[in-house]
Amino acid sequence: MLEPLGLDQPTEAVYRAMLTHPETPADALAERLGMPEESVREAWQRLAELSLAQYPTGHPADASTPPRAVNPEVGLEYLLTRRQAEFELQRQRIAGARAAAERLISEYEELRPAGPPVGVEHLAHLNDIRARLAMLTENVRTEVMVFAPGGAQTEANMAASRPLNERLLTRGVTMRTIYLDSVRNSPASVAHAKWLTELGGQVRTIATLPLRMTVVDRTTAVIPVNSEDSSEGGVVLTGQGILTALCTLFETIWANARPLGEAPRRDEGELDHQEAATLRLLAEGHTDEGIAKRLGVSHRTARRIATVLMDRLGARSRFEAGARAVQRGWLPPQA
Repeated sequence: MLEPLGLDQPTEAVYRAMLTHPETPADALAERLGMPEESVREAWQRLAELSLAQYPTGHPADASTPPRAVNPEVGLEYLLTRRQAEFELQRQRIAGARAAAERLISEYEELRPAGPPVGVEHLAHLNDIRARLAMLTENVRTEVMVFAPGGAQTEANMAASRPLNERLLTRGVTMRTIYLDSVRNSPASVAHAKWLTELGGQVRTIATLPLRMTVVDRTTAVIPVNSEDSSEGGVVLTGQGILTALCTLFETIWANARPLGEAPRRDEGELDHQEAATLRLLAEGHTDEGIAKRLGVSHRTARRIATVLMDRLGARSRFEAGARAVQRGWLPPQA
């Protein structure tokens, strides 16, 4: 309890024993307290430094004559007063440091160039999202990056987007779009993608996409509130930090996606992108329906891919398929 005053537990124990048994030699005090005699002498020395013990005049600290304990009303009151003075001085120093830190922070804020704040605009309805995207893409200056999950594109959507896409590409705007691999099975979607490519657009596909996203000029992004259902509304995001993260996500997926005109390459015994994605989703516990949605394929196709994988692995259950996939190196061990 007296540690804030500089007394550790052994020193306090020695002080209490000195008060109740004055002039007790070091060896007897050590035996009474159950501690080494050397520890008793160290405690005497510490108590003398704290003015809680006094050696007789003319007797050195290492002599056998024990010191006398100072009355706690005097000694402890002196220590308390000294500690309070030290704490007050420390408090004043901290207050001064805080004031100096606040001045420095204020000066830094004045010197730092003002950057655009992070902005979040909520779009409650699907029509609001379409209107906002139309306005953003009409005013785009240099680049548009798009994640387009959902599988094959509808004829209506493709027809509606052609005039705007054509105007942008004619103006020299860079357009990069990533679809799901499943669009390769839709002749109309493939034809639309080739039309974009002929105008200067770039199209790639990948097995799965994390969400639907449009990034304009690397300054504004539109994403859905619910990645599973874009009809629930969306948000428009601005701000350097969040856009840097989303652009990095796009570039990472773009680097791993395949140009639409490139045929899949696979060695015997290896998986294509869609099979690898299916296996990963199975390991994560997704159902056939959930896998179908993420791959942009029908429920029947997702089940067929899973069945083919199990056949290739020689597995009779999905659990066994996961174990065999790890053995083959198709899944990491932690999966």
